[in-house]
Amino acid sequence: MKIIAKKSLGQNFLIDKDIIYKISQITKIHRKNILEIGPGTGNLTEFILKENPKYLTVIEKDENLCQKLFLRFKDKIKIINNDVLKENLEIISSNEKFTVFGNLPYNISTEIVCKWVLNLKKTCWFDELVLMFQKEVADRIIAKENTSQFGRLTVLMNWRLNITKVFDIGPNSFSPKPKIESTVLHFIPKKNFHKFKNSKNIEIVTRTFFNQRRKMIKNPLKQLFNDPKDISNKLNIDLNLRPQNLSILQFYEIINEYEKLRS
Repeated sequence: MKIIAKKSLGQNFLIDKDIIYKISQITKIHRKNILEIGPGTGNLTEFILKENPKYLTVIEKDENLCQKLFLRFKDKIKIINNDVLKENLEIISSNEKFTVFGNLPYNISTEIVCKWVLNLKKTCWFDELVLMFQKEVADRIIAKENTSQFGRLTVLMNWRLNITKVFDIGPNSFSPKPKIESTVLHFIPKKNFHKFKNSKNIEIVTRTFFNQRRKMIKNPLKQLFNDPKDISNKLNIDLNLRPQNLSILQFYEIINEYEKLRS
């Protein structure tokens, strides 16, 4: 069965065996409950199986690829033929947390991880994430304040997760070759994190700020609060700064004030 990558699903299959091996060695797999997102033709799946996981579940939206995966691995893996955005992974993981590997489709990668983080309970359904992103997206996730990449995604992803960049991957490692570089990131849930009444408020506040990222923060503060000067004095924040000049902690403090206003 010849497989042709579908642009509509953002498919670029990882074919570089050296890179695939390196990904399989990022964290422990042996006797663990593994979930692979977007296994494609099964190249990483094969390397994961070599490490003897306790269970290996894969989620693949493409029905043709699911057939290929079944023919290749039979009962060695559990195949879920669905869109990962429609799956309740907390239910699938049951009583045992997943270690997750994923070459996320570039067209929906931010939507996937934002949904995961915003819907996390007090305890996570995963213990680690090893995920591949378009390098531009990865740079935004791990960005530092006072840089142009720092934004909504940085604040949101660093809320519940400790994040480490592992390595970049060039276009030649894929088929078909993408026009961009990719980056592998390693995520581990934080034991201690800022508590909010509703995680959706993180999204509301950060969108308000970063939709006006070139403007001084007094503009988005006016949208969120009756008296932005009062908030700036309380939190010791200069109203002439721009959103990327604030720290992640300062954003969390602003979100707390936003929640107080609505309680």
